[in-house]
Amino acid sequence: MALIQVNFMSKTLFRTVPMQVILPVDKFTRPGAPVREDKPFKTLYLLHGLLGNYTDWVTETRIQKWATEKNLAVVMPSGDNSFYLDHPVSGNINNNYGEFIGNELVEITRKMFPLSHDREDTYIAGLSMGGYGAIRNGLKYHETFGYIAGLSSAVHILEDIVNVENRNIVYEESCFGSLEDAITSDKNPRVIVNNLKERQSKGENIKFPKVYMACGTDDGLINVNRSYRDFFTESGLDITYHEEPGHHDWAFWDKYILKVLEWLPLEDSASGISSGNVRG
Repeated sequence: MALIQVNFMSKTLFRTVPMQVILPVDKFTRPGAPVREDKPFKTLYLLHGLLGNYTDWVTETRIQKWATEKNLAVVMPSGDNSFYLDHPVSGNINNNYGEFIGNELVEITRKMFPLSHDREDTYIAGLSMGGYGAIRNGLKYHETFGYIAGLSSAVHILEDIVNVENRNIVYEESCFGSLEDAITSDKNPRVIVNNLKERQSKGENIKFPKVYMACGTDDGLINVNRSYRDFFTESGLDITYHEEPGHHDWAFWDKYILKVLEWLPLEDSASGISSGNVRG
């Protein structure tokens, strides 16, 4: 497993930005064990949460071990406290994090590394703020991402926003603009789903990503995650949902990132046999 530190000039963010990449290219295999076919890697774009950065997943979970076992490349960008959105021009110019995640990051990592260009091999996931970012950008850029996973997703920002005081940690308006306006825009994943379904009804060939969500029952975000589960189910999306006792913490996310990898259509490096969710 190679753990690669990368700094590159982002055209959408207009500055040099960091990321870490797990690339299982240097593994030793047992004598007589099957040798992995030399082909592009399936790739997970993995987003951190609020107050975190691109090193969090490596330092707080066993993602390196599991990605190596499953021959999965993992790209971990830094999203600051951006909610992975294109910020209002009047607020933060050159903070187009949505376009960065959905377009530029995928394009530049495919140029740098031997990654698959296929939608069905391209995944996005995250925790808390990153769970929101994965769900929103996975849906918005549905032609790029075939699978989305959100753990303890912070999808509450645009839910019941009126007359709720002290509801947020940072100034979300700097990311979303007016929350009252954002709730009817494509910053709201529900709006994206409804717009895509309307386009489907008019004959467009829209293919929704498969979705995985999980949240601890002791997490303050459990009710809104259940609400999203119900919305996705009612909208006809392929949604897998898990919950169990757990808090908004790394103990839960370390456990459930493995469940995400088990859900994804990955290969067992020992056998070369696909595992996880392999439905069409």
